[in-house]
Order: sequence, then C-alpha cells, then structure tokens
Amino acid sequence: MEIPQDNPVIPILKGGEEKKIGKNGLKKKLVKEGQGWETPSSGDEVEVHYTGTLLDGTKFDSNRDEGTPFKFKLERGKVIKGWDEGIKTMRKGENAIFTIPPELAYGEYGYPPAIPPNATLQFDVELLSWISVKDVCKDGGIFKKILVEGEKWENPKDLDEVFVKYEARLDDGTLISKSDGVEFTVGDGYFCPALAKAVKTMKKGEKVLLTVKPQYAFGESGRAASSDEVAVPPNATLQITLELVSWKAVIVISKDKKVLKITTKEGEGYDRPNDGAVVQVKLTGKLQDGTIFIQKGHDKEPFEFKVGEEQVIDGLDRAVKNMRKGEVAEVTIHPEYAFGSSESQQDLAVVPANSTVYYEVKLVSFVMAKESWDMNTQEKIEAAGKKKEEGNVLFKAGKYKKASKRYEKAVRYIKYDSSFSGEEKQQVKVLKVTCNLNNAACKLKLKDYKQAEKLCTKVLELNSQNVKALYRRAQAYIQLVDLDLAEMDIKKALEIDPDNKDVKLESKILKEKVREYNKKDAPFYGRSIFAKMN
Repeated sequence: MEIPQDNPVIPILKGGEEKKIGKNGLKKKLVKEGQGWETPSSGDEVEVHYTGTLLDGTKFDSNRDEGTPFKFKLERGKVIKGWDEGIKTMRKGENAIFTIPPELAYGEYGYPPAIPPNATLQFDVELLSWISVKDVCKDGGIFKKILVEGEKWENPKDLDEVFVKYEARLDDGTLISKSDGVEFTVGDGYFCPALAKAVKTMKKGEKVLLTVKPQYAFGESGRAASSDEVAVPPNATLQITLELVSWKAVIVISKDKKVLKITTKEGEGYDRPNDGAVVQVKLTGKLQDGTIFIQKGHDKEPFEFKVGEEQVIDGLDRAVKNMRKGEVAEVTIHPEYAFGSSESQQDLAVVPANSTVYYEVKLVSFVMAKESWDMNTQEKIEAAGKKKEEGNVLFKAGKYKKASKRYEKAVRYIKYDSSFSGEEKQQVKVLKVTCNLNNAACKLKLKDYKQAEKLCTKVLELNSQNVKALYRRAQAYIQLVDLDLAEMDIKKALEIDPDNKDVKLESKILKEKVREYNKKDAPFYGRSIFAKMN
C-alpha cells in the first residue's frame, strides 16, 4: 500500500468533529484548536505529549505520566506511519485524537505484549512545538534547522547585499571561523558555498543551524590553516550557526542588469515620477576608486531636471523614475547607460572612457507631468507635435536612439483618436504618418530592420500611396533578405512616382543583391522571381 510522504490535505475541523485524513483509513478528531496556520513538514523536529490506547480504552503507552515531551523527527521510519501523516496536519498547541488502522500502525504482527496483531489504535496527541529542518538544496548537502524565526516573507536574491553573523565548527566542536558581522553580495558568496545557498532561503532576523556536507563546505581538499583560523580537514562536515541580520535589496532597473539600485532609506507613498516629471534631487557621483566627479543639490537648492528629457545620463534618469519621494538610494550605472566609450569632463573630475559610475541620490520632491488621459484633445496634439520636433532635432544631430524614443512618445499621445473631432483626426493622421516614418528612418540607422518594416506598414495602413513608406520598407526588406517583397514595394513606389531618384537607386541596389544571391544560391532558387528580374 502506498503511503503519501508529503503533507496530506489538511481537513478543516471544528472542536469535537472527526474526519478522515488521506486515503489510508486514518481519522482525526479535533479536541482543541491550535495557533496560527503553519504545520510541520517532513524533516522537522517535533515535541508532543501523547497517550496511546486500544479501541477498548486499554492504555498501552503515554509520556504524560512522566511529564517530559516526546521529541522525534518527522521522517519515514522514526514513528508509525499514522503519526507521520497525522501530525503533519496539526498546528502549534493543537490537541487531537487519531484513530489509526493497523496498516498505518503495527500491522498483522502487532507489538507484543502491549499491542495485539491487526490492532486499530487511538492516540490522544498534543503538538507542543517543532523546529523546522529543511533540505536546502534537495540533495542532502545542507540541512537547515530554524532556531529563531525571521520577519515578514521576503528572501535575499543573488544581487542583494546581506549582513550576517556566523560561527562555523567541525563535528567535534572545533571552531574554524567566526564573524560578529560581515557584509557580502549573495551571488558572490562568502566563506563557503553553503552560506550563500542558505541565506537565500532565510528571512530578516532568522537564525539557523546548518549541517553542511563537504560538497558545500571545503570538499575533498579541505582548507589550509591561516594566521587566524584553523585548518579544515578533507571531507569535513560543518555545523554553522548563521543569522541574517539585514540585507539591502538590489532593484534591477535595466533588463540587462547594468543599472542597479539599492534603497538605503525608504520613501513615502506609492507614486513615482513619470516621463516629463520635474524632479528635485540631491546627488553625488563617484568613480570606482571613490573620486567624486559631480555633486549637486547639497549646498543650496536641490538639483532640478525633467525626467526622460536626456538632461542627465540615461541610467540616472531610469533610476530616479523608480524612486519615491524622500527615498535615498545607491545607484550603480555601467558605461552603456553612463558616459559610454569616451571620457567626459564633469564638474569636479574627468570620467574616464568605459567607466562604471556610482551615484548616491535623494529624491527630495517631484511634480508629475500631465498624463495623456488627463489632457484634452488639443493638448494631446500639441504634446505630440512637440515630441516630434524634439525627435527631428535629435535625428539631425545623429542621436537616432533618442530620436526614436521621442517619436514613440509623440505617437502614444495620439494613439487612440476616438475623441478627436473630424478636423483633429486629420491632424492626428498627419502626425502619426510623419512620426512613424521618421521613426522608421531611425530604426534603419540603428539596423533594427524588423521594427522599421512594422512602422512603415503602419503608415501604409493609413496611406497606401505613401512613397516614403514603400521606399523605407523596401530598404528594410532588402536587409532582411525578403527580396521579393522589396521588389513589390519598389515597383509600386515607381508606379506612383516614376521619377523618384531614391527609389530608383534602391531598385539598383536590389538588383545587385539579386545577382549576388543568384550566383550563390542558384541551385536552390531555380527560376524564381530573381531570375525574372535579371
């Protein structure tokens, strides 16, 4: 008969009520409700008071007579199966009577002389407490016994910086390492692999005892003695007391993890600055060696800038958008979001090329920009027109990525046009066509040909005769090697505007591409559209 090893479904019982547990005949009658909602799991060390009787009331065992709690580990083989199943359904302080069939007790042989063969037993059990023991890596390499429960529910992640206290000993009690406070990044680890793996399962304030097998300690080689610590023998199992005092959560601002934020002081409320918000900050920028290259907002008025307007470096812009009023944060910004591959003269020092920079920022206050849904139709058109003009300036300056963002913002203002009047809808159509066309030009420059093709298609949905959209989509198709589609767009563009020099030039480029592919892949393509063009 298969006996479940995981926690069974816990029945909801009222005082005096009896229900079956699982599918093996075990019954539970609630005598007294317990506290909270947690129940013990496999591997936990539990303490109980109990009395065992036969169905006729004959008592065969009890620890209540001695007054000393019975301690045991919830795992296969330590107690009868009925206890393993039943106690996993109990809460701290709960008292219940379990009726246990012989298959989950002592079976056909019984336990002479006290328990006859095939006896159904009753146990009156009170769960006093338990200590959770977890198999951290699910391979028996690290067992964690909770000595002091932690706060809340969050656990540190790989990028977080934790502050811990620990004491590590050999099985014979020899002290090998101790710290009354050390800080490290979880992903980098500290002392031995077990610390980082265990700390990711802990809550703030939690204190645990770890039993660490060699593969998560110092392995087959052990560790040589140092000036202040004794040697660790090969294949040694360690006992480590570990306390997670606190940690700084690292917030990933950019998807590539190259802009990171650690909050050192929580802010107020829930609001964060939006694009266009005017923010007031106090900030200090440092290089990796601690050199301060900029400091603003500390002496006089806070430093003010507008979010999303490239008035500060991209990484700082992104980080401030993820802060709340009054929040203080440490921000790490890699060169791609800072000053890039060129050195930059700042107020107090030069930032060398390819520098990762570090900012300490306090968001003093901010005024939110008006969101599009709070604008009337004319305000939306004006805002879109302004972003379009900003994009044009950036495009002419060769800042294609920034220009692209401006065009995207412009279109967002006027994306939904159901509330516009007839005349306004014409203005909106012209703005959408212009912004999407200009954005397609940005994407071509940035070699994002898929997006360029999509933007041109949006324009052609509004105006199927737009030669620029056909021309730019053909350019994208050529780079994507969709040469038949490119030919169709060029052919249509020349039908509309036979004298267009740019389209004629693109037609020549296409023919050259066709010749290249015919030479290279003639056996594969055979007599295709390419052959017709030649």
